[in-house]
Amino acid sequence: MIYVKVYRVQGEVLLAACDEELLGRTFREGELKLEVKERFYKGELIDEDVLGSLLEEATIANLTGERCVSKAMELGYVDEERVLRIAGVPHAQMAKLFL
Repeated sequence: MIYVKVYRVQGEVLLAACDEELLGRTFREGELKLEVKERFYKGELIDEDVLGSLLEEATIANLTGERCVSKAMELGYVDEERVLRIAGVPHAQMAKLFL
């Protein structure tokens, strides 16, 4: 399962998503620190198959964890070469550009 929270600000739709078991945890590697904060990520708990429709609507996404990042890659929203791993935990950000 994946926690998702949707923010709507000034015409943007920001999707915060993380794998359920990562919520509230902090990961460190060298100078890098990844905090999976409840106040940012904790919203609705969904099955990963629902993530696709939320990514379709999102203009910006912040994704953390194997399941949600893998699903975003599978659907073509995230390039594998652009995934950052901190202490083995994948993290990716997506932004849709409208020209």
